[in-house]
Amino acid sequence: MHQRPGNVSARSDVPPFYVMEIFGAAEDRRAAGLPVYNLAAGQPATGAPAGVRAAAVAALSADKIGYTAATGIAPLRAAIARHCRDWYALDVDPSEVVVTTGASGGFLLSFLACFDVGDVVAMARPGYPAYRNILASLGCEVAEFDCGPEQGYLPSVAALEALPQRPAGLILASPANPTGAMSPPARLAEIADWCRQNGVRLISDELYHGISYTGRAACAWQYDRSSVVVNSFSKYFSMTGWRLGWLLVPEDLRDAVDRLAGNYAICPPALSQWAAISAFDCQDELEHNVARYAGNRALLLDRLPGIGLSRLAPADGAFYVYADVSEHTEDSLPWVRTVLAETGVALAPGLDFDPQAGHRFARFSFAGDTAEISEAIDVLGRWL
Repeated sequence: MHQRPGNVSARSDVPPFYVMEIFGAAEDRRAAGLPVYNLAAGQPATGAPAGVRAAAVAALSADKIGYTAATGIAPLRAAIARHCRDWYALDVDPSEVVVTTGASGGFLLSFLACFDVGDVVAMARPGYPAYRNILASLGCEVAEFDCGPEQGYLPSVAALEALPQRPAGLILASPANPTGAMSPPARLAEIADWCRQNGVRLISDELYHGISYTGRAACAWQYDRSSVVVNSFSKYFSMTGWRLGWLLVPEDLRDAVDRLAGNYAICPPALSQWAAISAFDCQDELEHNVARYAGNRALLLDRLPGIGLSRLAPADGAFYVYADVSEHTEDSLPWVRTVLAETGVALAPGLDFDPQAGHRFARFSFAGDTAEISEAIDVLGRWL
């Protein structure tokens, strides 16, 4: 059925990503010369590693900036396969790797390849809002299940069994955004086994692998190679604006993902691909970044209770603290707007991540500068 010009279809009527509104308002405030303490941004304060930047310069000089294969250049796919071997002891063939335009492009390709209009896909609440919004725009039905403080912020087979109907897919993130919760290997194995036995396609969000404080996160392919693994150069590798990610794709989906990738984006950014090969040789610099995150995490977990924010998610990985702010507000969305306007401290509202209980929460990012984070706590504490 065709719509008249100017009408908006239901698939385009998705909620906004409120943190981007806060981020924009913070930058407007900075441009006006006012103080800003940006604890809203989910990106590292550091730039790409030196080796990556040098490789980009070399690629520019060599003029390797044309189209590539839809699934990425062979040297990068081989480097990602070696990375999987080194980190997880996984034997991954480069043909099983698909390079994508950021993890966002990877989610889009995964959802299109795995699910049909009307399919039910499960995800934890709180969780990354783009899952929900992309699936809704594709005509899928999202079944959210509670994964808050009462559940230890961890998904479980019991929660999946309690869903009103068996979903076609499950999105699982570990470490998770916004909570930083990490599924222990045994828990991940149990969920992967449940998905395999019940014909549920597991989409494993592993964007924050490498950024953890209680041990290394497990990869879903260690337990179920029929799952789709989504990863990115944005977080651990500190390459957000380079817009580069990757998938591990099971054989039955490979042709569909290849065809979709070519039609949707032609190819991932070529310059980013050539540069990213060097990212895997920058371990010392990247681990230095993680050590800084660990210090910032300790700072927040130590000092937030002292300013009246004591109910916090575990923050076992990623670079966020998800805080219950209900003692200070009944609705965290207008509250974070007021906090920014009156103090310059930018936070992400919980509504982004949880449409039901998110009004009680706000997310603090600790990916930034340590001194700025410390000053932000001082400023927010005085305001509270």
